[in-house]
Amino acid sequence: MKTIDPCTLLLFGASGNLSRVKLMPGLYRLDSLSRLPADMKILSVGRQQVSREAWLAEIEKMVRDKFYNGIDEAVFKRFIERNHYHANPPDDPNAFQNLSKTLGNESVFPQNFAYFLSVRPSDFAMIVDQLAGVGLVDESKYWRRVLIEKPFGTDLPSAQALQASITKHLKESQIYRIDHYLGKSALQNIMLTRFANHMFEPVWNSEHIDHVQITNNETLGVGDRTQFYDSTGALRDMVQSHLLQTLALVAMEKPKDLSPESIRAEKIKVLEAIRPIDTNNLHKQAFRAQYAAGKVPARDGHLEKVPGYLEELGHDSVVETYAAIKLFIDNPRWKGVPFYVRTAKRMHEGNTAISIRFKKAPVELKQGQQQNWLILSIQPKETIKLEIQTKVPGLDISTRTLNIDGPLRQPGDESIDSYETLLLNLMEGDPSLFLHINEVEAQWKLIDPIVKSWMEDKGPVHQYPAGSRDPKESQVIFESEDQFWRYSIELGGDQH
Repeated sequence: MKTIDPCTLLLFGASGNLSRVKLMPGLYRLDSLSRLPADMKILSVGRQQVSREAWLAEIEKMVRDKFYNGIDEAVFKRFIERNHYHANPPDDPNAFQNLSKTLGNESVFPQNFAYFLSVRPSDFAMIVDQLAGVGLVDESKYWRRVLIEKPFGTDLPSAQALQASITKHLKESQIYRIDHYLGKSALQNIMLTRFANHMFEPVWNSEHIDHVQITNNETLGVGDRTQFYDSTGALRDMVQSHLLQTLALVAMEKPKDLSPESIRAEKIKVLEAIRPIDTNNLHKQAFRAQYAAGKVPARDGHLEKVPGYLEELGHDSVVETYAAIKLFIDNPRWKGVPFYVRTAKRMHEGNTAISIRFKKAPVELKQGQQQNWLILSIQPKETIKLEIQTKVPGLDISTRTLNIDGPLRQPGDESIDSYETLLLNLMEGDPSLFLHINEVEAQWKLIDPIVKSWMEDKGPVHQYPAGSRDPKESQVIFESEDQFWRYSIELGGDQH
């Protein structure tokens, strides 16, 4: 367990949904696990004038709504006493000077400051500029860290412009770019599965692996986010961030140690080694589609009729709700191995998984014999699944697939939300689960040419019925005819 310095955590946008649903309940959970230092304080920064008493009543509702099965009253009393509120009206020219005056009370607020900016991305640079203007990011005496959440720009130029704006005042070591996906325990387990088990390293390369699939599918549609989604699309929303980070954990070289700096260095190397997309042959490397009207599984188990994306949007659009791309990593370990990355809304099932297919066995006893698969399931279940070929008992020599399924979560294990992990890492000063600017730039450089090509192509986008599986047409990106999309609930390999 790492030691955390006495510090003040400042939550900008404290009255927003993220704070109510994740951050405040998460901080209470960390306190209940004795992971917060005794003299740590939380200062919520909001636009409205609210008394401390009224704000503490709000926090109590946030926590009790989350932990309706009961809370530890002694812990809750300790947690409540950590909390303070500061009004930062957007129309007050002295707002940040007043914030500095509030924080200057050293008898109340420890002077190491961690800022969590749960605000619109367009406000990141302005807030950093204002904090710097009153000396609140200066590290001459104490550490000062600023956390911002994706998206980090909408393309490479805007990401670089954001970087230029905030690095006028912050060193790279002060910037914590959060991708909450990286806080998931099962995702962190990818690296440990690889490097804590000697059996995997000898076969984790192009000599033994046929291809890798990285999947994030949802049964949900875009909901009330139609305008946001139509300005973003599946590629920028999921692939550019979450799924390329997942790929980096799967494909990176073993770091020299488990320090944040060593882990980051290897992730950056592998992201920068991904071969640029050939936009002249884009149809063989990338496929997009939109969901049409269909039926999806409802909570009660029945199928629910849902409208198509264009019906929800109310006008024509070429923005994708399904994106699948083929990537190659130009280094010795992965030479020639395709990485298929896909994400979609309104599919027949929701799952996030890494599926690794190994090459054909040296001995094939029957035509069409299944190949070995290793599947690392992130959600809805955290499991490791392995498929091997075994002999069918009897007089004849024949094989069948044996599925070995090992749940990562055992009875009694802690259930920790990703934001709890990342809040703790911020206060510890551990940046290993946060993105370095070099990672952000490498990811945008890869994705931007695809987005540009797709936006310039105004032809009709392929439609797939809501609640269906991957469109058959998506198989155009596969390197060989025997490759097919894997699904979380079907070991054994069901082809289209």
